[in-house]
Amino acid sequence: MRTISLLLCLVLSGIANAQAPGTGIFQHSADIGNPAIKGSATYNASDQSYSLKGSGYNIWFERDEFRYLFNQIEGDFILTANFRFTGEGGDPHRKTGWMIRASEDEGSPHISATLHGDGLTVMQWRDFKEGEMKDPEDELFAKGSGYEIIQLERAGEVFFMRAAVPGKPFEEIGSYQMANMPEKVLAGLIICSHSPEVTEQATAWNVRIDKPVSDDYNASIDGAVGCRLETLNVSDGKRMVIHEKQGRFEAPNWMPDGKQLLFNMDGLMYRIAVTGGEISRLNTGTVTRNNNDHGISFNGKLLALSSSKDDASGRGSAVYVVKLKGGEPKLVTPRTPSYWHGWHPNNKEVVYVAQRDGKRVYNIYRNSIKGGKEVALTDIPEGEHVDGCEYSSDGRYIYYNGSHSGNMQLWRMKADGSGREQLTFDDCKNWFPHISPDGKWIAYIAFPPDIEKNSHPSYKRVTLRLMPADGGESRVIAYLYGGQGTINVPSWSPDSKQIAFVSNSGL
Repeated sequence: MRTISLLLCLVLSGIANAQAPGTGIFQHSADIGNPAIKGSATYNASDQSYSLKGSGYNIWFERDEFRYLFNQIEGDFILTANFRFTGEGGDPHRKTGWMIRASEDEGSPHISATLHGDGLTVMQWRDFKEGEMKDPEDELFAKGSGYEIIQLERAGEVFFMRAAVPGKPFEEIGSYQMANMPEKVLAGLIICSHSPEVTEQATAWNVRIDKPVSDDYNASIDGAVGCRLETLNVSDGKRMVIHEKQGRFEAPNWMPDGKQLLFNMDGLMYRIAVTGGEISRLNTGTVTRNNNDHGISFNGKLLALSSSKDDASGRGSAVYVVKLKGGEPKLVTPRTPSYWHGWHPNNKEVVYVAQRDGKRVYNIYRNSIKGGKEVALTDIPEGEHVDGCEYSSDGRYIYYNGSHSGNMQLWRMKADGSGREQLTFDDCKNWFPHISPDGKWIAYIAFPPDIEKNSHPSYKRVTLRLMPADGGESRVIAYLYGGQGTINVPSWSPDSKQIAFVSNSGL
């Protein structure tokens, strides 16, 4: 709701200027241990995936042979990607996945999170140079088949491996403390055939390297970070990064033509093609303190904005409406604070959350875009919170997130505020339900259970999820580092096939 720095970027120092052709976000590609058959790695720009080919006797004992696509990274970081072998058969111990390594030496200490040919998903490591590999199955750091998404995180001396079946949350496979791993390490994708005379191939997609910020991070003190603007195919979970910047931007809306996205940055509104490229500013007149609560009317003609004001009528965020082509916005809510979240299908009314009459609690209100007397649709007690209110396309329901049950969950109510109905029932903190244009689905962001129930902070391991609009089981469609500003506003494509969002990382 409120504009809070949501920031991030591509992680590696100077990565934008140092990428080698054909390697995407990675700077280096090499065979480790001089395998008999040379390997290769290719970046496929059309879908931002990576194809790895490699041989090698094994990643085991006192030395390794494999193909490595990697960067040098310092400090803490999170590696996440989907993996799949190409072709059936092959050695059941062939390996692909993530590796963190002290050096390119064949006997280097390392820790890896791997998917094997037989489906075994395992964490393994070598503590010292040319030392014996640790048998992970002795430490119960191995699990069976079915995993596709693998994550490897460094947090100081401790390394964590997580894995997920598509559609499901991450499971922790294991963790291990490795005190002698240097501060600056190599990290990247691997392929090993487990047979010196054979070349194996694997594909990795949704590849992300994120640098988490510290708990005491302060943007105004610690400097700029960056953001990625991404699109996501909700049917297969494949993501595309279309824009990234050193500095913050937030909350994309999909434009009615299906060809552009709209987002806020530095108090202004900008457009960009869904394929990326140059950004262009949308004229919002004297309203230039826009935050991350904005959206487009059902008929595609009007844009609602939430922007800070400071005059005799109020101080803080207010709701405005302007023509989508730009111009001078009209004030809808003189009273503040007010944060827009949804259009009525009649294109004449909006719903928003606001604090009123000195109460320290937000409620949901409805008002005409011409202004006038607002109508309170909720009256919740202090200690609860509601947010993210959005109409269904037929105008019958308002969907929102609320902490009525003691945990932040998704709800819906009738358009007059009656008939409150809970839709999600889990331990996550669920925010910002967005209804697909065809009325069939809800996309939302799920924060981890340890978040304060009424909070939606930046820089957390979150998931984007999809569920039927009438309720039912949800499935995970994206795993990311993000939070506030990721998906605060309606961000579905007009054809209900994609959503847009912002992912985050430190420098």
